[in-house]
Amino acid sequence: MVFIGGPRQVGKTTLARLVGNGNYKKYAYLNWDNRTDRKTILSEEFPADAGLLIFDEIHKYKKWKNYIKGEYDKHKERFDIIVTGSARLDLYRRGGDSLMGRYHYLRLHPFSLSEVIGKKRDIDVFKELVFTDDPKGNKARKIFDELFIFGGFPEPFLKKDMRTLRRFHMERLERLVKEDIRDLESVRDISAIQILVELLPPKVGSLLSLNSMTEDLQVTYKTVAHWMDILEKFYYHYRIYPYNAKTIRSLKKEPKMYLWDWSQISDEAARFENIIASHLLKTVHYLTDIEGYKAELFFLRDIESRETDFLVTIDRKPWFSVEVKLSSLEISKPLKYFSDKLKIPFNYQVVKKEGIDYQYENIRVISADKFLSALI
Repeated sequence: MVFIGGPRQVGKTTLARLVGNGNYKKYAYLNWDNRTDRKTILSEEFPADAGLLIFDEIHKYKKWKNYIKGEYDKHKERFDIIVTGSARLDLYRRGGDSLMGRYHYLRLHPFSLSEVIGKKRDIDVFKELVFTDDPKGNKARKIFDELFIFGGFPEPFLKKDMRTLRRFHMERLERLVKEDIRDLESVRDISAIQILVELLPPKVGSLLSLNSMTEDLQVTYKTVAHWMDILEKFYYHYRIYPYNAKTIRSLKKEPKMYLWDWSQISDEAARFENIIASHLLKTVHYLTDIEGYKAELFFLRDIESRETDFLVTIDRKPWFSVEVKLSSLEISKPLKYFSDKLKIPFNYQVVKKEGIDYQYENIRVISADKFLSALI
């Protein structure tokens, strides 16, 4: 089986149906939220000629893990199975037997620059990133600017309309909190989670302190931590943790937080850092989910407060580091320090300004549109 997880409205159902239309004579799409489909699921009366079963949002069924395991064991020679959901199906625990060894878990991300321009995946671990030149002029830059404004979620990105974007933000967050979280989590104070959602965008890119939010929400630290875990489970945000190494006096505490939908961040510098983070995370997830590498995304910070925004590792070994600068072309001293101290093979300083690409010692200063063309 294949489980497809990802944020609400990122295109999971569309992708599953495309797989069904492109690879099978007939498939059955069954949505747990649909009353008729729910009856079919519980009665196990599947179309005999379907080669693929798609179960959408079935994690809302309390016994979904046992149910899916049973259907797989019973029908694995007869049907292929795709399970999609807006909660993290790899971590959801509602009791029952383990699904280990019966499924692959794939995470669907919003559109990225290389995906939109149709670049072939040619990333090789521990080798230098391969960037795409734009001989026709500004195609990659135009797509970057559109992604920066409208985000990578299909509806606002494809329509490229500010009214659509505003409505998308409002409706997505409303449904996330009042439908998805309410249906699956025992949260008494839904309004407080709505306030928490509003508090997070200004905190993007900085060290995340839950203690400060306990005062804003007037709840305990344990409650805020629980709510943050819920929002992360439902793909509202993700956290990146500091890289720990003996050769540097690493910070071992707070993570940094980013949003899956960077278009809702008003501060330009924070949004720029978030779009780079999301492209790096997509690349790391591709290398993990598809290629089978132990790829991870960290940031670098030591107790002297030197900091570099991102570090990509394979099997915990540094591959390349990234420092994000909105406009400054001055070489980052912490980037240089960490690259030498940790012997990081490749180091990039990414700037928003277009037309930049030059090497300074072991650091390549490069425009965002060109840098992102090398990622997945």
